[in-house]
Amino acid sequence: MDLAGKKELVTKTDSKLSLSAQCKLLDFNRTSMYYKEREANDLEIKIKHDIDYMHTEHPAWGTRRIAATLIAKGYPIGRKLVRRYMQEMRIYAIYPKPNLSMPNKQNKTYPYLLRKLPITTPNQVWSIDITYIPMGRSFMYLTVIIDWYSRYIVGYELSDTLQVESVITCVRKAIKCYGKPKIINSDQGSQFTSHEYTSLLKENDILISMDGKGRWADNVIVERFFRTLKYDDIYIYHYVTPKELRAGINRFMKLYNKEHPHQAHNYQTPYEVYYGFKKVA
Repeated sequence: MDLAGKKELVTKTDSKLSLSAQCKLLDFNRTSMYYKEREANDLEIKIKHDIDYMHTEHPAWGTRRIAATLIAKGYPIGRKLVRRYMQEMRIYAIYPKPNLSMPNKQNKTYPYLLRKLPITTPNQVWSIDITYIPMGRSFMYLTVIIDWYSRYIVGYELSDTLQVESVITCVRKAIKCYGKPKIINSDQGSQFTSHEYTSLLKENDILISMDGKGRWADNVIVERFFRTLKYDDIYIYHYVTPKELRAGINRFMKLYNKEHPHQAHNYQTPYEVYYGFKKVA
Protein backbone atom coordinates (compact mmCIF):
# COMPACT_ATOMS: atom_id res chain seq x y z
CA MET A 1 0.00 0.00 0.00
CA ASP A 2 1.36 3.46 -0.88
CA LEU A 3 1.75 6.36 1.55
CA ALA A 4 -1.44 8.08 0.41
CA GLY A 5 -3.41 4.87 0.96
CA LYS A 6 -1.98 4.48 4.47
CA LYS A 7 -3.00 8.03 5.36
CA GLU A 8 -6.58 7.22 4.38
CA LEU A 9 -6.65 4.30 6.83
CA VAL A 10 -5.59 6.35 9.84
CA THR A 11 -8.50 7.45 12.03
CA LYS A 12 -7.79 10.58 14.06
CA THR A 13 -10.95 10.24 16.15
CA ASP A 14 -13.21 7.43 17.44
CA SER A 15 -10.38 4.88 17.47
CA LYS A 16 -9.20 2.65 20.33
CA LEU A 17 -5.64 3.06 19.08
CA SER A 18 -3.65 6.27 19.40
CA LEU A 19 -2.48 8.04 16.25
CA SER A 20 1.11 6.97 16.99
CA ALA A 21 0.06 3.32 17.38
CA GLN A 22 -1.90 3.38 14.11
CA CYS A 23 1.08 4.86 12.24
CA LYS A 24 3.40 2.25 13.76
CA LEU A 25 1.12 -0.61 12.67
CA LEU A 26 0.99 0.82 9.14
CA ASP A 27 4.79 1.26 9.11
CA PHE A 28 5.08 4.96 8.36
CA ASN A 29 6.18 8.07 10.17
CA ARG A 30 3.58 9.99 12.16
CA THR A 31 4.92 13.29 10.83
CA SER A 32 3.71 12.23 7.38
CA MET A 33 0.13 12.74 8.62
CA TYR A 34 0.73 16.44 9.13
CA TYR A 35 3.01 17.18 6.19
CA LYS A 36 1.41 19.17 3.41
CA GLU A 37 3.14 20.35 0.29
CA ARG A 38 2.34 23.79 -1.08
CA GLU A 39 -1.09 23.71 -2.73
CA ALA A 40 -0.92 23.99 -6.51
CA ASN A 41 -3.63 25.87 -8.43
CA ASP A 42 -5.22 24.63 -11.67
CA LEU A 43 -2.94 26.74 -13.91
CA GLU A 44 0.19 25.53 -12.15
CA ILE A 45 -0.91 21.90 -12.48
CA LYS A 46 -1.64 22.38 -16.19
CA ILE A 47 1.80 23.94 -16.71
CA LYS A 48 3.48 21.11 -14.80
CA HIS A 49 1.66 18.51 -16.89
CA ASP A 50 2.93 20.25 -20.03
CA ILE A 51 6.47 20.41 -18.63
CA ASP A 52 6.33 16.69 -17.86
CA TYR A 53 5.20 15.88 -21.41
CA MET A 54 7.84 18.16 -22.98
CA HIS A 55 10.58 16.64 -20.86
CA THR A 56 9.53 13.13 -21.84
CA GLU A 57 9.34 14.12 -25.52
CA HIS A 58 12.54 16.21 -25.46
CA PRO A 59 14.68 15.06 -22.49
CA ALA A 60 17.60 17.31 -23.47
CA TRP A 61 15.52 20.51 -23.25
CA GLY A 62 16.49 22.81 -20.39
CA THR A 63 14.59 25.63 -18.74
CA ARG A 64 15.22 28.09 -21.59
CA ARG A 65 13.56 26.00 -24.32
CA ILE A 66 10.76 24.77 -22.10
CA ALA A 67 9.95 28.32 -20.96
CA ALA A 68 10.01 29.57 -24.57
CA THR A 69 7.61 26.80 -25.65
CA LEU A 70 5.23 27.50 -22.77
CA ILE A 71 5.24 31.24 -23.54
CA ALA A 72 4.48 30.45 -27.19
CA LYS A 73 1.47 28.46 -25.96
CA GLY A 74 0.23 31.55 -24.12
CA TYR A 75 1.25 30.74 -20.57
CA PRO A 76 2.26 33.73 -18.40
CA ILE A 77 5.52 32.24 -17.21
CA GLY A 78 9.25 32.98 -17.13
CA ARG A 79 12.34 30.84 -17.02
CA LYS A 80 12.79 31.34 -13.28
CA LEU A 81 9.36 29.89 -12.51
CA VAL A 82 9.93 27.01 -14.94
CA ARG A 83 13.15 26.20 -13.08
CA ARG A 84 11.30 26.15 -9.76
CA TYR A 85 8.54 23.90 -11.11
CA MET A 86 11.12 21.50 -12.58
CA GLN A 87 12.91 21.34 -9.24
CA GLU A 88 9.63 20.56 -7.49
CA MET A 89 8.93 17.83 -10.05
CA ARG A 90 12.48 16.40 -9.88
CA ILE A 91 12.91 17.04 -13.61
CA TYR A 92 16.17 18.13 -15.20
CA ALA A 93 17.57 18.10 -18.70
CA ILE A 94 19.51 14.92 -19.39
CA TYR A 95 22.81 16.28 -20.62
CA PRO A 96 25.97 17.08 -18.65
CA LYS A 97 25.25 20.21 -16.59
CA PRO A 98 24.73 21.12 -12.94
CA ASN A 99 22.03 18.82 -11.54
CA LEU A 100 18.80 20.54 -10.51
CA SER A 101 17.94 17.71 -8.11
CA MET A 102 20.26 19.04 -5.46
CA PRO A 103 21.17 17.03 -2.36
CA ASN A 104 20.81 18.43 1.11
CA LYS A 105 24.22 20.06 1.64
CA GLN A 106 24.31 18.70 5.19
CA ASN A 107 24.03 15.11 3.94
CA LYS A 108 26.87 12.96 2.66
CA THR A 109 26.95 11.88 -0.98
CA TYR A 110 28.50 8.61 -2.17
CA PRO A 111 30.64 7.66 -5.19
CA TYR A 112 29.31 6.06 -8.36
CA LEU A 113 30.18 2.36 -8.16
CA LEU A 114 28.96 1.11 -11.54
CA ARG A 115 31.62 2.56 -13.84
CA LYS A 116 33.30 -0.36 -15.65
CA LEU A 117 31.51 -2.81 -13.32
CA PRO A 118 30.39 -6.02 -15.12
CA ILE A 119 26.74 -6.55 -14.19
CA THR A 120 26.12 -10.25 -14.78
CA THR A 121 23.35 -11.45 -12.45
CA PRO A 122 19.97 -10.38 -11.04
CA ASN A 123 20.08 -8.65 -7.65
CA GLN A 124 23.63 -7.48 -8.23
CA VAL A 125 22.57 -3.87 -8.84
CA TRP A 126 19.24 -2.14 -8.37
CA SER A 127 18.49 1.43 -9.47
CA ILE A 128 15.96 3.68 -7.74
CA ASP A 129 14.40 6.96 -8.86
CA ILE A 130 11.28 9.12 -8.54
CA THR A 131 9.14 10.62 -11.30
CA TYR A 132 6.24 13.07 -11.54
CA ILE A 133 2.96 11.47 -12.66
CA PRO A 134 0.27 13.82 -14.09
CA MET A 135 -3.27 12.96 -12.99
CA GLY A 136 -6.33 14.93 -14.10
CA ARG A 137 -6.25 18.18 -12.12
CA SER A 138 -3.59 16.87 -9.75
CA PHE A 139 -0.43 14.75 -9.69
CA MET A 140 1.44 12.12 -7.70
CA TYR A 141 5.02 10.90 -7.45
CA LEU A 142 6.13 7.38 -8.33
CA THR A 143 9.21 5.75 -6.80
CA VAL A 144 10.52 2.79 -8.81
CA ILE A 145 13.27 0.24 -8.17
CA ILE A 146 14.52 -1.69 -11.21
CA ASP A 147 16.95 -4.60 -11.37
CA TRP A 148 19.77 -3.38 -13.64
CA TYR A 149 20.64 -6.76 -15.18
CA SER A 150 17.14 -7.98 -16.08
CA ARG A 151 15.19 -4.68 -16.18
CA TYR A 152 12.69 -6.35 -13.81
CA ILE A 153 10.70 -3.95 -11.61
CA VAL A 154 11.29 -5.15 -8.05
CA GLY A 155 9.49 -2.30 -6.29
CA TYR A 156 7.31 0.76 -6.77
CA GLU A 157 5.41 3.16 -4.53
CA LEU A 158 2.98 6.01 -5.22
CA SER A 159 2.86 9.06 -2.98
CA ASP A 160 1.28 12.51 -2.97
CA THR A 161 4.49 14.06 -1.56
CA LEU A 162 8.25 13.87 -2.10
CA GLN A 163 8.93 12.87 1.49
CA VAL A 164 11.54 10.17 2.03
CA GLU A 165 8.96 7.90 3.69
CA SER A 166 7.66 6.54 0.37
CA VAL A 167 11.24 5.77 -0.74
CA ILE A 168 11.90 3.87 2.51
CA THR A 169 8.67 1.90 2.13
CA CYS A 170 9.54 1.04 -1.46
CA VAL A 171 13.01 -0.26 -0.55
CA ARG A 172 11.72 -2.29 2.41
CA LYS A 173 9.04 -3.95 0.29
CA ALA A 174 11.51 -4.80 -2.48
CA ILE A 175 13.96 -6.38 -0.01
CA LYS A 176 11.15 -8.36 1.61
CA CYS A 177 9.94 -9.71 -1.74
CA TYR A 178 13.23 -10.21 -3.63
CA GLY A 179 16.06 -10.24 -1.11
CA LYS A 180 18.98 -7.81 -0.86
CA PRO A 181 20.97 -6.55 -3.84
CA LYS A 182 24.69 -5.90 -3.53
CA ILE A 183 24.33 -2.28 -4.71
CA ILE A 184 21.52 0.27 -5.04
CA ASN A 185 22.21 3.22 -7.34
CA SER A 186 20.38 6.56 -7.23
CA ASP A 187 20.85 10.22 -8.06
CA GLN A 188 21.97 12.73 -5.44
CA GLY A 189 18.47 13.96 -4.61
CA SER A 190 17.70 14.80 -0.98
CA GLN A 191 15.61 11.65 -0.51
CA PHE A 192 18.62 9.46 -1.37
CA THR A 193 21.19 11.41 0.63
CA SER A 194 18.92 11.43 3.70
CA HIS A 195 19.99 9.70 6.90
CA GLU A 196 16.88 7.50 6.80
CA TYR A 197 17.66 6.13 3.34
CA THR A 198 21.41 5.64 3.71
CA SER A 199 20.99 4.06 7.16
CA LEU A 200 18.47 1.56 5.79
CA LEU A 201 20.90 0.44 3.09
CA LYS A 202 23.81 0.19 5.53
CA GLU A 203 21.72 -1.83 8.00
CA ASN A 204 21.08 -4.32 5.19
CA ASP A 205 24.74 -4.40 4.04
CA ILE A 206 23.83 -2.83 0.68
CA LEU A 207 26.46 -0.68 -0.99
CA ILE A 208 25.34 2.87 -1.80
CA SER A 209 26.06 4.20 -5.29
CA MET A 210 25.12 7.67 -6.53
CA ASP A 211 25.27 9.24 -9.98
CA GLY A 212 27.94 11.82 -10.56
CA LYS A 213 26.48 15.33 -10.34
CA GLY A 214 24.83 16.19 -13.65
CA ARG A 215 25.50 12.73 -15.13
CA TRP A 216 22.03 11.58 -16.25
CA ALA A 217 23.50 8.57 -18.10
CA ASP A 218 24.61 7.02 -14.80
CA ASN A 219 21.00 6.00 -14.09
CA VAL A 220 19.75 5.74 -17.66
CA ILE A 221 18.01 2.39 -17.08
CA VAL A 222 15.35 4.03 -14.89
CA GLU A 223 15.04 7.08 -17.16
CA ARG A 224 14.20 4.79 -20.10
CA PHE A 225 11.63 2.93 -18.01
CA PHE A 226 9.88 6.19 -17.06
CA ARG A 227 9.63 7.16 -20.74
CA THR A 228 8.07 3.78 -21.56
CA LEU A 229 5.61 4.08 -18.68
CA LYS A 230 4.45 7.54 -19.70
CA TYR A 231 4.19 6.92 -23.45
CA ASP A 232 2.61 3.47 -23.16
CA ASP A 233 0.24 4.17 -20.28
CA ILE A 234 0.06 7.52 -18.44
CA TYR A 235 -0.37 9.75 -21.51
CA ILE A 236 -2.88 7.32 -23.04
CA TYR A 237 -5.26 6.70 -20.14
CA HIS A 238 -5.19 10.17 -18.46
CA TYR A 239 -6.03 8.92 -14.96
CA VAL A 240 -8.18 11.29 -12.92
CA THR A 241 -8.24 9.85 -9.39
CA PRO A 242 -5.58 8.24 -7.18
CA LYS A 243 -7.60 5.02 -7.21
CA GLU A 244 -7.60 4.90 -11.02
CA LEU A 245 -3.89 5.71 -11.12
CA ARG A 246 -2.97 2.98 -8.62
CA ALA A 247 -4.96 0.40 -10.57
CA GLY A 248 -3.37 1.52 -13.84
CA ILE A 249 0.16 1.48 -12.43
CA ASN A 250 -0.38 -2.00 -10.95
CA ARG A 251 -1.62 -3.28 -14.30
CA PHE A 252 1.25 -1.71 -16.23
CA MET A 253 3.94 -3.09 -13.90
CA LYS A 254 2.66 -6.63 -14.32
CA LEU A 255 2.51 -6.28 -18.10
CA TYR A 256 5.95 -4.67 -18.28
CA ASN A 257 7.64 -7.39 -16.23
CA LYS A 258 6.01 -10.33 -17.96
CA GLU A 259 5.26 -9.16 -21.50
CA HIS A 260 7.60 -6.28 -22.42
CA PRO A 261 10.50 -7.64 -24.53
CA HIS A 262 13.85 -5.83 -24.51
CA GLN A 263 16.21 -5.67 -27.44
CA ALA A 264 19.15 -5.81 -25.01
CA HIS A 265 17.75 -9.16 -23.81
CA ASN A 266 17.40 -10.58 -27.31
CA TYR A 267 13.69 -9.76 -26.94
CA GLN A 268 13.23 -11.69 -23.72
CA THR A 269 11.03 -10.22 -20.99
CA PRO A 270 12.35 -8.93 -17.65
CA TYR A 271 10.51 -11.81 -15.92
CA GLU A 272 12.26 -14.43 -18.06
CA VAL A 273 15.68 -12.94 -17.45
CA TYR A 274 15.23 -12.20 -13.72
CA TYR A 275 14.01 -15.69 -12.90
CA GLY A 276 16.60 -17.32 -15.12
CA PHE A 277 14.38 -18.89 -17.76
CA LYS A 278 16.80 -17.59 -20.36
CA LYS A 279 20.30 -16.18 -20.16
CA VAL A 280 21.10 -12.71 -21.47
CA ALA A 281 23.56 -13.12 -24.34
